[in-house]
Amino acid sequence: MDIRQSKNGNHAVLSLGGRFDFNAHREFKGAYSALLADSSINSIAVNLSAVAYLDSSALGMLLIFRERAQAANKQISLSQPNPTVVKILDIANFHKIFTIS
Repeated sequence: MDIRQSKNGNHAVLSLGGRFDFNAHREFKGAYSALLADSSINSIAVNLSAVAYLDSSALGMLLIFRERAQAANKQISLSQPNPTVVKILDIANFHKIFTIS
């Protein structure tokens, strides 16, 4: 999986690409941990537009990320999911716990 970070003021974006599955666990955690530790960041968007595959372990990683972000008083959102990812997020009822745009 490809992960890119960008920051603009107090907002950060994690742009994910490729397969988001258990093999991405360490890389994803490392990317978001750095942003959670950054006191200048208040909100983080996870850009899913280039994610080709998303499985249940990825959903679990997003939930863990959300819990840790809440503990750090940071807002999390999911952005630009492609139609396939939208279906998976809908089935998992993620629209009830995440802002998805």
